[in-house]
Amino acid sequence: MSVTAAADPQREALLHAGWSKLPETYRIPERAPSLEQAHAYCRALAESHYENFHVATWFLPKRLRPHFQSIYAYCRISDDLGDEVGDPAASLALLEAWSEELDACYRGEARHPVFVALAETIRICSIPKEPFADLLAAFRQDQTVTRYASMPQVLEYCRYSANPVGRLVLYACGYRDEALFALSDFTCSALQLANFWQDVVPDYGRGRIYLPLDDMERFGVTEQQIAERRFTPEFRALMNYEVALADRMFVDGLPLLQRVDPELAVDISLFSAGGREILRAIVRQDYDVLRARPVISKRRKVALLLRAFVSRLSARSRT
Repeated sequence: MSVTAAADPQREALLHAGWSKLPETYRIPERAPSLEQAHAYCRALAESHYENFHVATWFLPKRLRPHFQSIYAYCRISDDLGDEVGDPAASLALLEAWSEELDACYRGEARHPVFVALAETIRICSIPKEPFADLLAAFRQDQTVTRYASMPQVLEYCRYSANPVGRLVLYACGYRDEALFALSDFTCSALQLANFWQDVVPDYGRGRIYLPLDDMERFGVTEQQIAERRFTPEFRALMNYEVALADRMFVDGLPLLQRVDPELAVDISLFSAGGREILRAIVRQDYDVLRARPVISKRRKVALLLRAFVSRLSARSRT
């Protein structure tokens, strides 16, 4: 706990309440672990979650895996600080403490194992602080902003919540080209939108609606319909429109695959294919995301992984 937190009883209470809702290992320790212990912590956290960010690292060169594991661990815990506490005030206090630890990381003074490991990644890969800080800005925003008036506002949120992840991937692989960052942004924002359209009901349960309010009004969809999980032709038309928009963004990001190393292209294609598969699952449900959350079947996941594996072998044979 920082000196600032200890000097502020209200913040200290919020931090205590917040940490109590999360795994004990998330807390910032008094002493920093060794680098070896920090790497083991990040590896264990990454291997305990079956998600696109983790699965994609299976296809990366071994030398990059510790960097991706430290980045993943940072993203995972940051997300949980914002989404798994259930108290916006406590989440804001935790995110502020996490931000202070990020600052300490860049000063070489971090204590949390994630930041001890991340410090090495930052040094070796020359990663600036901005993408890490942008993610925290998005999670803070989630505590105070629960509705978005228009798609430009949603995409501005994606600029902070999703796009930094793609940029961190590129930084870790040695890329600094703004044109590549822009292509990555299309893919990451599209993936965020796909997750939003998949999770309309769970997000509403958290008090949030990411469907743009002006689109809802234009198609004749009300918040009450979402609350009641009442599917209508109007809601189908709205989701058809939003799914098509997200899919166009995935297509806009595809040129990135031809402009990066073939092995990295395999991993990026896995992100993109997984997101587009979510959109197809929504279509297969006739856009009724209110009845049940669309999911990718195990069979489709295996097919995507096999396709990625074959692509990786092909990429290796060309290098």
